[in-house]
Amino acid sequence: MGFTVNVIEGDKVQKIYSDTPIMGHEVLSFTDTDARGPGLVMAWRVNKILRPMSWVIDDEADVEFVDTSTFEGAEIYRSTLTFLLALACKRALDRDVSVKYSMSDSYYCEFQKGPATEEQIARVREEMEKMAASALPIQLATLPLDKARRIFERQGSGDRARLIQCTGADPVMLYRCAGIYGYFGVPLASSTSVIKTFDLNFFAPGFLLRFPSITAPDALPPLQVVPKLMDVFREYSNWLDVLGLSTMDSLHERVARGKSLELILISEAFHGEALARIANSVIGRPEVRLLCLAGPSSSGKTTTSKRLAIQLQVSGKNPIAIALDDYYVDRDKTPRGENGDYDFETLEALDLELINEQINALLAGEEVQLPRYDFVAGTRKPGRKLRLHLNDILIIEGIHGLNDKLTADIPKEAKRKVFISPLTGVNLDAHNRIGTTDTRLLRRLVRDYRTRGHGPEHTLLMWPSVVKGSHKHIFPYEEGADLLFNSSLVYEISVMKGYAEPLLRSVPENSPAYGEASRLLSMLSFAPVIPSDNVPNLSILREFIGGGCFED
Repeated sequence: MGFTVNVIEGDKVQKIYSDTPIMGHEVLSFTDTDARGPGLVMAWRVNKILRPMSWVIDDEADVEFVDTSTFEGAEIYRSTLTFLLALACKRALDRDVSVKYSMSDSYYCEFQKGPATEEQIARVREEMEKMAASALPIQLATLPLDKARRIFERQGSGDRARLIQCTGADPVMLYRCAGIYGYFGVPLASSTSVIKTFDLNFFAPGFLLRFPSITAPDALPPLQVVPKLMDVFREYSNWLDVLGLSTMDSLHERVARGKSLELILISEAFHGEALARIANSVIGRPEVRLLCLAGPSSSGKTTTSKRLAIQLQVSGKNPIAIALDDYYVDRDKTPRGENGDYDFETLEALDLELINEQINALLAGEEVQLPRYDFVAGTRKPGRKLRLHLNDILIIEGIHGLNDKLTADIPKEAKRKVFISPLTGVNLDAHNRIGTTDTRLLRRLVRDYRTRGHGPEHTLLMWPSVVKGSHKHIFPYEEGADLLFNSSLVYEISVMKGYAEPLLRSVPENSPAYGEASRLLSMLSFAPVIPSDNVPNLSILREFIGGGCFED
């Protein structure tokens, strides 16, 4: 008896009838071209569940194709590329590789034993290209937990074997290619042939694995290496080595031994030390009178700015903050975006001339009358008067804080720019990261539900536009920061798990956000639970879960 497959693309539905069980590739070949999306198709969603294209259906189903122009499709491409890298390293050099962290549109990777050489990287690149051209099948293998664990132990992937044991999932879905098994949090492409755009760049002691961006899925963006960012990564990596926390299985082990409190206190002390260094770098330069803070959504800017202000006060400085939101142009002059709505995130939504004029006057010791923006009327009104004194330091915080146009008239030596973001985290295993974007999304999910009444669906659906705004307005200026503050906490995913899981499970199956909620739930399943009781009230985490001493 036959069945119908409903291929959904926005408001359109194409019905495809089949007499026999059918895979994603076959359904795709029967669909209209516009149902495939602008990017490369990587997987399909079968009745809202993300599946590999090799998944077989034998009953009526609603399906949607997922391509590389979407966040899920881009993640599948990166995971498949990572698997291909691991295979090529094994075949070309008989070496294992670890993905350490992300930088721009690339992953920084290292061999697990010893540094890399340019000649070795060239050999791995050549092997990856050869495997991609050979169109090797990547097959889904559903295995019992004990067998999957033994396979990874034989492959020398002890971290992965311990991780799947910690989750307790049975059976386990693995992927197999060229005789080697991999384990990933998302489906993989069904063939190595999908990997068409990538590169490897030697970057001692490791290398960069480069991939397309979500906005241009068929091309590699220019390579941007930020030396200050690499320093932060290496410092954090060294710190994790001291703690013995290389991957998520080691975090499970630490929690099981009752070391959660110790981990929290050490992590918070690490933040305190980093903030003290930033404050001291400002104190040590008496000519600095302006501190510009910027970072993407949910990076912890509010708590960071307040803790930094305390550090400055301890050193005899008096921090005074002004709100950039008060410098919006009148509503009738606000630029509009592509969809015709007001674009409050673009730099031109602010009165740059007035900002520079007033900051210059304040730094010169003059009194100014600050504006106050009336968001209901959409106009500026006179606000408080302000004059800086000898030990005062002016602090401005906002998404454009790193953009030189914001303070173009301020001498370089009179200002310091600080970039704030959760830049690192504990990886799941050698090949699977918890992306910093996901860390920020979980923070926002919990905070917006608690403080703004926004349900998880609202946050998940608006998040892509938030990320695109960050890539447009914040990350291009990251390199120009004088100082970087890594707002990550090594234990935070384990605390966030208790808050985020109930919210994500409340997303209904018929919601367009269901697939993303399922992906995040899968990621959280790998983390141990740490209760929030011992999280200090001055922690950045309190900005999102509540109970902080800086809340109004």
